[in-house]
Amino acid sequence: MKKNKIVAIIQARMSSTRLPGKVLMESNSQSMLQHMINRITPSKLLDNIVIATTNDPSDQKIINHCVENNYSYTTGSLDDVLERYYECAKLHKADIIVRLTADCPLHDHRIIDHTIEEFLKDDTYDYLSNTTPPPASYPDGMDVEIFTFAALENAWKNAKKPSEREHVTFYFWKNLDLFKCKKIDYRENVRDFRLTLDYQEDFELTDKLFSHFLPDNPLFSMEEMINYLRNNPQIKEINSHIEDYAGWKPSLEKDKELE
Repeated sequence: MKKNKIVAIIQARMSSTRLPGKVLMESNSQSMLQHMINRITPSKLLDNIVIATTNDPSDQKIINHCVENNYSYTTGSLDDVLERYYECAKLHKADIIVRLTADCPLHDHRIIDHTIEEFLKDDTYDYLSNTTPPPASYPDGMDVEIFTFAALENAWKNAKKPSEREHVTFYFWKNLDLFKCKKIDYRENVRDFRLTLDYQEDFELTDKLFSHFLPDNPLFSMEEMINYLRNNPQIKEINSHIEDYAGWKPSLEKDKELE
Protein backbone atom coordinates (compact mmCIF):
# COMPACT_ATOMS: atom_id res chain seq x y z
CA MET A 1 0.00 0.00 0.00
CA LYS A 2 1.36 3.41 -1.00
CA LYS A 3 2.42 5.58 1.93
CA ASN A 4 0.78 8.99 2.03
CA LYS A 5 3.19 11.85 1.42
CA ILE A 6 2.90 14.34 4.28
CA VAL A 7 4.04 17.85 3.39
CA ALA A 8 4.24 20.82 5.77
CA ILE A 9 3.45 24.03 3.92
CA ILE A 10 4.47 27.21 5.74
CA GLN A 11 2.84 30.37 4.44
CA ALA A 12 5.13 33.40 4.64
CA ARG A 13 4.98 37.00 3.47
CA MET A 14 6.72 40.28 4.30
CA SER A 15 3.66 42.54 4.09
CA SER A 16 2.09 41.87 7.46
CA THR A 17 0.00 44.89 8.46
CA ARG A 18 0.67 44.47 12.18
CA LEU A 19 4.41 43.70 12.08
CA PRO A 20 5.86 44.13 8.56
CA GLY A 21 8.83 41.92 7.75
CA LYS A 22 8.37 39.82 10.88
CA VAL A 23 9.37 36.50 9.30
CA LEU A 24 12.91 37.78 8.65
CA MET A 25 13.33 39.67 11.93
CA GLU A 26 16.35 38.29 13.79
CA SER A 27 16.93 36.89 17.24
CA ASN A 28 20.23 35.34 18.31
CA SER A 29 21.67 35.93 14.81
CA GLN A 30 18.99 33.96 12.98
CA SER A 31 15.75 34.96 11.27
CA MET A 32 12.41 33.90 12.66
CA LEU A 33 11.99 31.69 9.59
CA GLN A 34 15.32 29.97 10.27
CA HIS A 35 14.36 29.37 13.88
CA MET A 36 11.07 27.83 12.80
CA ILE A 37 12.65 25.54 10.21
CA ASN A 38 15.28 24.45 12.74
CA ARG A 39 12.59 23.62 15.28
CA ILE A 40 10.22 21.66 13.04
CA THR A 41 12.79 19.77 10.91
CA PRO A 42 13.26 17.08 13.62
CA SER A 43 9.66 15.93 13.00
CA LYS A 44 9.57 12.17 12.45
CA LEU A 45 6.42 12.26 10.33
CA LEU A 46 6.93 15.09 7.86
CA ASP A 47 8.23 14.03 4.45
CA ASN A 48 8.87 17.55 3.22
CA ILE A 49 8.76 21.17 4.39
CA VAL A 50 7.94 23.87 1.84
CA ILE A 51 7.69 27.63 2.29
CA ALA A 52 4.78 29.05 0.31
CA THR A 53 5.51 32.72 -0.27
CA THR A 54 4.05 35.06 -2.88
CA ASN A 55 4.96 36.46 -6.28
CA ASP A 56 4.60 40.00 -4.94
CA PRO A 57 7.88 41.99 -5.26
CA SER A 58 7.86 42.59 -1.50
CA ASP A 59 8.52 38.89 -0.94
CA GLN A 60 11.69 38.68 -3.03
CA LYS A 61 13.61 38.90 0.26
CA ILE A 62 11.94 35.67 1.43
CA ILE A 63 12.82 33.98 -1.86
CA ASN A 64 16.44 35.11 -1.53
CA HIS A 65 16.52 33.86 2.07
CA CYS A 66 15.17 30.46 0.98
CA VAL A 67 17.76 30.18 -1.78
CA GLU A 68 20.61 31.16 0.57
CA ASN A 69 19.54 28.55 3.13
CA ASN A 70 18.54 25.84 0.66
CA TYR A 71 14.90 25.85 1.76
CA SER A 72 12.25 24.45 -0.55
CA TYR A 73 9.80 27.16 -1.61
CA THR A 74 7.03 28.07 -4.01
CA THR A 75 5.44 31.39 -4.97
CA GLY A 76 1.80 32.20 -5.54
CA SER A 77 -1.04 34.63 -4.94
CA LEU A 78 -0.60 37.26 -2.25
CA ASP A 79 -4.27 37.41 -1.22
CA ASP A 80 -5.68 34.06 -2.35
CA VAL A 81 -3.76 31.93 0.14
CA LEU A 82 -6.06 28.96 -0.53
CA GLU A 83 -4.90 28.93 -4.14
CA ARG A 84 -1.29 29.36 -3.00
CA TYR A 85 -1.66 26.22 -0.87
CA TYR A 86 -3.40 24.26 -3.61
CA GLU A 87 -0.73 25.00 -6.22
CA CYS A 88 2.08 24.26 -3.75
CA ALA A 89 0.53 20.97 -2.62
CA LYS A 90 -0.12 19.90 -6.21
CA LEU A 91 3.45 20.72 -7.25
CA HIS A 92 4.91 18.70 -4.38
CA LYS A 93 2.44 15.82 -4.82
CA ALA A 94 1.22 16.04 -1.23
CA ASP A 95 -1.41 13.55 -0.09
CA ILE A 96 -1.70 15.13 3.35
CA ILE A 97 -0.95 18.80 4.03
CA VAL A 98 0.16 20.19 7.37
CA ARG A 99 -0.63 23.90 7.39
CA LEU A 100 1.78 26.04 9.40
CA THR A 101 2.34 29.79 9.38
CA ALA A 102 5.65 31.63 9.50
CA ASP A 103 4.50 33.71 12.45
CA CYS A 104 5.03 30.63 14.67
CA PRO A 105 8.85 30.56 15.06
CA LEU A 106 8.55 28.90 18.48
CA HIS A 107 6.69 25.88 17.13
CA ASP A 108 7.37 22.49 18.71
CA HIS A 109 7.99 19.51 16.39
CA ARG A 110 6.56 17.17 19.04
CA ILE A 111 3.18 18.90 18.86
CA ILE A 112 3.23 18.70 15.07
CA ASP A 113 3.92 14.95 15.19
CA HIS A 114 1.28 14.37 17.87
CA THR A 115 -1.32 16.16 15.75
CA ILE A 116 -0.34 14.16 12.65
CA GLU A 117 -0.64 10.94 14.67
CA GLU A 118 -4.17 11.91 15.69
CA PHE A 119 -5.07 12.62 12.06
CA LEU A 120 -3.70 9.25 10.90
CA LYS A 121 -5.73 7.30 13.46
CA ASP A 122 -8.82 7.60 11.25
CA ASP A 123 -8.40 7.58 7.48
CA THR A 124 -11.83 9.14 7.02
CA TYR A 125 -10.79 12.53 8.43
CA ASP A 126 -10.74 15.40 5.96
CA TYR A 127 -9.44 17.95 8.45
CA LEU A 128 -7.98 17.98 11.95
CA SER A 129 -6.66 20.88 14.02
CA ASN A 130 -5.45 21.63 17.53
CA THR A 131 -6.71 25.25 17.57
CA THR A 132 -9.70 25.70 15.24
CA PRO A 133 -12.54 26.23 15.47
CA PRO A 134 -12.26 28.37 18.61
CA PRO A 135 -12.04 28.11 21.54
CA ALA A 136 -8.59 26.52 21.71
CA SER A 137 -6.63 25.12 24.64
CA TYR A 138 -3.22 25.23 22.92
CA PRO A 139 -1.37 28.58 22.89
CA ASP A 140 -1.52 30.81 19.84
CA GLY A 141 1.72 29.93 18.06
CA MET A 142 1.34 26.14 18.38
CA ASP A 143 -1.30 25.93 15.63
CA VAL A 144 -1.34 22.79 13.48
CA GLU A 145 -3.95 22.16 10.79
CA ILE A 146 -3.97 18.97 8.75
CA PHE A 147 -6.09 18.08 5.73
CA THR A 148 -6.13 15.84 2.70
CA PHE A 149 -5.30 17.01 -0.79
CA ALA A 150 -8.80 15.97 -1.88
CA ALA A 151 -10.33 18.29 0.74
CA LEU A 152 -7.99 21.10 -0.29
CA GLU A 153 -8.96 20.69 -3.95
CA ASN A 154 -12.63 20.75 -3.00
CA ALA A 155 -12.15 23.99 -1.06
CA TRP A 156 -10.06 25.53 -3.85
CA LYS A 157 -12.84 24.86 -6.34
CA ASN A 158 -15.80 25.90 -4.18
CA ALA A 159 -14.79 28.41 -1.50
CA LYS A 160 -16.05 31.89 -2.39
CA LYS A 161 -15.84 34.17 0.65
CA PRO A 162 -12.76 36.38 1.17
CA SER A 163 -12.20 34.78 4.58
CA GLU A 164 -12.24 31.31 3.01
CA ARG A 165 -9.70 32.27 0.34
CA GLU A 166 -7.38 34.05 2.78
CA HIS A 167 -7.46 31.70 5.76
CA VAL A 168 -7.36 28.41 3.79
CA THR A 169 -9.20 26.16 6.25
CA PHE A 170 -12.32 28.19 7.09
CA TYR A 171 -14.22 26.34 4.37
CA PHE A 172 -13.58 22.99 6.12
CA TRP A 173 -14.71 23.69 9.66
CA LYS A 174 -17.55 25.97 8.60
CA ASN A 175 -19.03 23.25 6.38
CA LEU A 176 -19.29 20.23 8.65
CA ASP A 177 -21.88 18.70 6.35
CA LEU A 178 -19.21 18.46 3.63
CA PHE A 179 -16.12 17.48 5.62
CA LYS A 180 -15.30 15.16 8.50
CA CYS A 181 -13.46 17.45 10.94
CA LYS A 182 -11.98 17.06 14.39
CA LYS A 183 -10.29 19.34 16.92
CA ILE A 184 -7.95 18.01 19.60
CA ASP A 185 -7.23 19.71 22.90
CA TYR A 186 -4.21 19.92 25.19
CA ARG A 187 -4.39 18.24 28.59
CA GLU A 188 -4.96 21.64 30.23
CA ASN A 189 -6.06 25.02 28.94
CA VAL A 190 -2.89 27.07 28.31
CA ARG A 191 -4.40 29.48 25.77
CA ASP A 192 -3.43 32.45 27.95
CA PHE A 193 0.20 31.90 26.92
CA ARG A 194 0.85 33.73 23.65
CA LEU A 195 3.71 32.20 21.61
CA THR A 196 3.05 33.69 18.20
CA LEU A 197 4.60 36.63 16.30
CA ASP A 198 2.10 39.28 15.26
CA TYR A 199 3.10 42.45 17.10
CA GLN A 200 6.26 44.09 18.42
CA GLU A 201 5.42 42.84 21.92
CA ASP A 202 5.30 39.29 20.54
CA PHE A 203 8.78 39.75 19.11
CA GLU A 204 10.08 40.99 22.46
CA LEU A 205 8.74 37.91 24.24
CA THR A 206 9.96 35.55 21.49
CA ASP A 207 13.42 37.12 21.60
CA LYS A 208 13.58 36.61 25.37
CA LEU A 209 12.64 32.95 25.01
CA PHE A 210 15.29 32.30 22.37
CA SER A 211 17.88 34.17 24.43
CA HIS A 212 17.03 32.12 27.51
CA PHE A 213 17.09 28.66 25.91
CA LEU A 214 19.76 29.06 23.21
CA PRO A 215 22.30 27.74 22.49
CA ASP A 216 22.16 24.92 25.06
CA ASN A 217 18.60 23.80 24.39
CA PRO A 218 17.68 24.62 20.77
CA LEU A 219 14.64 22.31 20.65
CA PHE A 220 13.05 23.52 23.87
CA SER A 221 9.48 22.28 24.20
CA MET A 222 6.19 24.08 24.61
CA GLU A 223 6.05 22.81 28.19
CA GLU A 224 9.47 24.31 28.91
CA MET A 225 8.35 27.66 27.52
CA ILE A 226 5.19 27.63 29.61
CA ASN A 227 7.08 26.72 32.78
CA TYR A 228 9.60 29.49 32.14
CA LEU A 229 6.83 32.04 31.61
CA ARG A 230 4.99 30.86 34.71
CA ASN A 231 8.17 31.42 36.70
CA ASN A 232 8.72 34.79 35.02
CA PRO A 233 5.28 36.42 34.90
CA GLN A 234 6.74 39.81 33.99
CA ILE A 235 7.84 38.31 30.65
CA LYS A 236 4.47 36.61 30.06
CA GLU A 237 2.81 39.98 30.60
CA ILE A 238 4.68 41.60 27.68
CA ASN A 239 2.09 40.46 25.12
CA SER A 240 -0.77 39.26 27.33
CA HIS A 241 -3.01 42.22 26.42
CA ILE A 242 -3.22 41.30 22.71
CA GLU A 243 -6.59 40.10 21.46
CA ASP A 244 -6.91 36.51 20.22
CA TYR A 245 -7.81 35.85 16.55
CA ALA A 246 -7.39 39.53 15.65
CA GLY A 247 -5.98 38.56 12.23
CA TRP A 248 -9.34 37.15 11.15
CA LYS A 249 -11.23 40.44 11.44
CA PRO A 250 -10.34 42.16 8.11
CA SER A 251 -11.43 39.25 5.91
CA LEU A 252 -14.58 38.66 7.96
CA GLU A 253 -15.46 42.31 7.37
CA LYS A 254 -15.00 41.73 3.63
CA ASP A 255 -17.41 38.79 3.89
CA LYS A 256 -20.04 41.13 5.35
CA GLU A 257 -19.53 43.63 2.53
CA LEU A 258 -20.19 40.91 -0.06
CA GLU A 259 -23.24 39.67 1.79
